Amino acid sequence: MNQGKIYEIYARSISQGSLFGFVEVEKLVFGERTTVVVDPAEERLKSEFDTVTRTYIPMHAIVRIDEVEKQGASKISNFDGDNVSQFPMPVYTPGGKGGSSGSDS
Repeated sequence: MNQGKIYEIYARSISQGSLFGFVEVEKLVFGERTTVVVDPAEERLKSEFDTVTRTYIPMHAIVRIDEVEKQGASKISNFDGDNVSQFPMPVYTPGGKGGSSGSDS
C-alpha cells in the first residue's frame, strides 16, 4: 500500500533484508512489450521503478506476498479498505517502557 493505492508488483527475489521491519524486493519484472496493446497502469509502474534495482518496502505496507508460477500484469488499484487488515502496530517498541523487563521495581 502506498498513498491510498495498492501496488501489485512481480519480482524474481524477495527477502527479509538487512533493514529491520522492511522487506527487500529485487529484480522487478514487467510484461514483455511484444504485443501492440500497452497497459497504461503497468507502464506507469514500469516508469516509476525504471532505475530501481532493489527496493525496501515497510512491513506494515505489505498486504500479501504470493509465490506464483505465472506472472500476471503489474497494476495500481485504489484501496477501499473493506477486505484488508493491517498488521497490529507497533511491530517493535524500543526501550523498556510498557514492556516486560523482568523486574518489578
